[in-house]
Amino acid sequence: YWGWFESPFGPALAMGTAKGICGIAFAAETGESEAMEDMMSRWPQAEFTEDPMMLRPWVMSAFGTENKLEPTPLFLIGAPFQIKVWEALLQVPSGHVTTYSDIARAVGSPKAVRAVGTAVGKNPVSWLIPCHRALRKSGELGGYHWGTPIKRAMLAFESAEREAKN
Repeated sequence: YWGWFESPFGPALAMGTAKGICGIAFAAETGESEAMEDMMSRWPQAEFTEDPMMLRPWVMSAFGTENKLEPTPLFLIGAPFQIKVWEALLQVPSGHVTTYSDIARAVGSPKAVRAVGTAVGKNPVSWLIPCHRALRKSGELGGYHWGTPIKRAMLAFESAEREAKN
């Protein structure tokens, strides 16, 4: 299932199964057709059905506009190393950042910084698995699949949320 939604970061394409969200893309920088092509290419054997109402409760929860107490269910497919990297990203608190080197150490492969970067880049559920929190060792933002301005906006959004709570 798929549908377009407004998010704090512009148009968001959400994809999911009956089990949970399996993809989120942002189109503000790339455009809607490119975001759709990217997501569809990740599951070439899938049958795609437009049904935003089926996904709406999960998407609203994901962006904190409704039902924030219940976590958004995820349904992910990835190689074991990718899953380990994505799990490590989930441990980075909102409003904080980490480095690719730190993630490599966290998954027990301190020399696999490039492999970590690749796994971070393959994350299909941007925002929910917070790949935007990964920075270069120098502290630079580095690239972001959906555009560096989106990454910057996500980090600013989380930082403002954290400050509002304090």
